[in-house]
Amino acid sequence: MADSKTKTETAMEGTREWYNELVSVKLFKDSGKYRDDVFVAVNGKGWQIRRGVEGQVPRYVALVLQQSLEQDAATAELMDRQSAEFRAESNSRGL
Repeated sequence: MADSKTKTETAMEGTREWYNELVSVKLFKDSGKYRDDVFVAVNGKGWQIRRGVEGQVPRYVALVLQQSLEQDAATAELMDRQSAEFRAESNSRGL
């Protein structure tokens, strides 16, 4: 009997291939907070990514980096909002 795959199995393989494709990444580097390498771990496998140097990583690693940047931005926005609310409340109470 021939080895036949279901449509779902075939689709999953295509997705797996897409996530595993190598893509270029280059992380921002400065002389302050963003000078150290970045370590990314996914399912027990790790990558150390040098800042300021273009490198190749699997797409799923690049997506983890992208999600991390988005979360950092959302956290900064929340902190700004909460700080503004605190200042406004403090001022309204004359503190």
